[in-house]
Amino acid sequence: QVQLLESGGGLVQAGGSLRLSCAASGRTFSSYAMGWFRQAPGKEREFVAGVNLSGGTTYYADSVKGRFTISRDNAKNTVYLQMNSLKPEDTAVYYCAARDRSGITFSQYQYAYWGQGTQVTVSS
Repeated sequence: QVQLLESGGGLVQAGGSLRLSCAASGRTFSSYAMGWFRQAPGKEREFVAGVNLSGGTTYYADSVKGRFTISRDNAKNTVYLQMNSLKPEDTAVYYCAARDRSGITFSQYQYAYWGQGTQVTVSS
């Protein structure tokens, strides 16, 4: 089992940047594929980015490709989401999630462990 804690959210102007962090408890972090999801008010939770066990493979939603970068540091039990060129439509609660499989999946139902979320607000 793993517990996740996000940080780094906040208020930023359009065009700005934020870096989200997700710290995981436990000694088996490297055995979990990790994902970032987001949920805007009145909308479904959606996949943002995912990274495999080693960090060597990543996937992104089309809406963030080229602007966001997911990475992980297995020595620090942490996954990151670097968000650049932020837009007002990126405003949402961002969640990190873990699945005890090696592969990345876009489906939130394949992730067993979730953080509490961190709010990102982008003003125009």
